[in-house]
Amino acid sequence: GGEQEARRLRQAEAEARDAFDRACAALSQLRGRAARRLGEAVARELAPLRLEGAGFEACLEALAEEERHAEGAERVVFRVVTTPGAAPGPLSRIASGGELSRFMLALRVAARTCGGGGDGGGDGAASCGGAASVTGSVVFDEIDAGVGGAVADAVGERLQRLGRGAQVLAVTHAPQVAARADRHVLLVKRGDGTALAAGAEELGDEGRREELARMLAGADITDAARAAAMSLLEVGGP
Repeated sequence: GGEQEARRLRQAEAEARDAFDRACAALSQLRGRAARRLGEAVARELAPLRLEGAGFEACLEALAEEERHAEGAERVVFRVVTTPGAAPGPLSRIASGGELSRFMLALRVAARTCGGGGDGGGDGAASCGGAASVTGSVVFDEIDAGVGGAVADAVGERLQRLGRGAQVLAVTHAPQVAARADRHVLLVKRGDGTALAAGAEELGDEGRREELARMLAGADITDAARAAAMSLLEVGGP
């Protein structure tokens, strides 16, 4: 019965391959629609982050037949343009450090928008297909690296909006970002030359103003720096 068993196995293989091809085609169609929605949602976030001339697209690159797997028949690649007129390129290669941070923030905010949160502009779930809401915690480690001034303030504003629907933890050296937080935790290192210990201290209102003033002025905190810190807190409040 070996030949009969071989025919049965070839038939089962053909049926499994046909089912896999149909599943891949359905997934590719859904991914194509989601990619367009994500691209539109990210595009809405770029101008507030001072990336007015930039572009973003989520591209689907087909895999060779032998490369296809349980996650589908294509890979998803994020391509961006940071200079008008230039050809799109991979996000990791084209964007500078500061631009990369802001693109990643735009992606996070857009993902929440596509999840139905609606904080990023547009009409929330209606604009992105009604996916499940993004929940849990999001950590940004020095997302403000390489930016300052108005750009840092725009980053802080987006983080603040994102934090209305999820817990956002941001490690930052930018006072414009820190002033937007609901809570300010100061990370400190102490040592005696032989050992080093790290600690964290949540700041009250006065301590927060002093720390923001230090971030603005450096070691010598002036009255002008304290006034500037208070102004940041007033602007960044809920």
